[in-house]
Amino acid sequence: MRRKSNYAVTLLLVALMILQSFSPVLSAQTALPSPGELDQLLAPVALYPDALLSQITTASTNPQEILDVDAWLQTNPGLTGAALTDAAEKQGFDPAFIALVNFPQVLSMMAQHIDDYAAIGQAFSADQGAVTASIQRLRAQAYDAGALRSNSQQRVDVQQSPGQTIYVIQPTNPTVVYVPQYDPTLVYVRPAPGAMVAASMISFHAGIGIGVLMVDNRPWGWNGWGWNWRARRAYYNHGYWGGWTNPYHPPHPRYHPRPIPWAYRPGYRGDWRYRPPQYRPPVRPAPRPGYPGNRPDGHRPPPAKPGAPGRPTPPNPGKPTPGRPTERPSKPGVPSQPDRGQPRPSRPSAPAGNKPTRPNQPPAAPGNPVDPDKPQSKGARPNRMTNSVETK
Repeated sequence: MRRKSNYAVTLLLVALMILQSFSPVLSAQTALPSPGELDQLLAPVALYPDALLSQITTASTNPQEILDVDAWLQTNPGLTGAALTDAAEKQGFDPAFIALVNFPQVLSMMAQHIDDYAAIGQAFSADQGAVTASIQRLRAQAYDAGALRSNSQQRVDVQQSPGQTIYVIQPTNPTVVYVPQYDPTLVYVRPAPGAMVAASMISFHAGIGIGVLMVDNRPWGWNGWGWNWRARRAYYNHGYWGGWTNPYHPPHPRYHPRPIPWAYRPGYRGDWRYRPPQYRPPVRPAPRPGYPGNRPDGHRPPPAKPGAPGRPTPPNPGKPTPGRPTERPSKPGVPSQPDRGQPRPSRPSAPAGNKPTRPNQPPAAPGNPVDPDKPQSKGARPNRMTNSVETK
């Protein structure tokens, strides 16, 4: 009897140790973000068009599917237009993903920052009203800062509702969607009195034609997506979202959420002027490359570095980094100059009546130093959108 009791106590102690080791993961799965933390998570996408934003938030409720669909896109680079949408539907993906395959850069961003979007999906499933309030709060700040305005890519409608102002964002051309790109440390900051607001605070990717999504008899049709801002609910297929009717079941679920390092996200503690360590603002990318972190078998990607979505984070240029050359490389296309400390050979004068002998030439100028930490450029993925319109 005593042996059995000792065995039971040992098992209990082992179980407690296992639970303690998994406590960060369990807390990441159960703890909902605060309003300020929600603003940090949603800041990179809050200024997206309403329909696209509803697809992103509902898709975030299944983070493993984000990884699976992104990996599937990489293994099917030749699919475009209606063939791409039909193939995604045959895979059994949820409606949000069938629409999002037409926005591969958005899916790549979500996969690279999977922990952020898993937290968004968790908050959205628990309280759509809190997510709605965060989006409108961020849009109000961007509008007050002068960054959010109507232009040739998107239309911003400001609607007055009892007790609140509602900001609605729609494509200017109903059949062409421009995905905005911006730096959250700038667009949500009200400028100083008298300061000029830069017109280029928000740039746009190439326009994506959505003619294949303009259907009303499919649950992923573009016109069925959006938000009822007054009811604080997102909808798809012309009805409020409350889960998928026939949800996708990942064949190999591997994703487990990790705690969010809030100090490495813009807007930490409500300060949008705060720039996280080694933060790099987003820049306009080239056509979507293959993402090496997501393999065709649906493995989760490596942890994303803090910084702008979809972009690697370089070190602070003002501080030297171990293992990197401290000298500044010359500009592209301009060879580096020889060491100034070395004497420059003089050209001998030609003796009268004889052709001068050509002296030995100085060594060729060394090339640009190779940065061992800089990622090498990879081949761009073919553009899968047929109706693309490039913005200047």
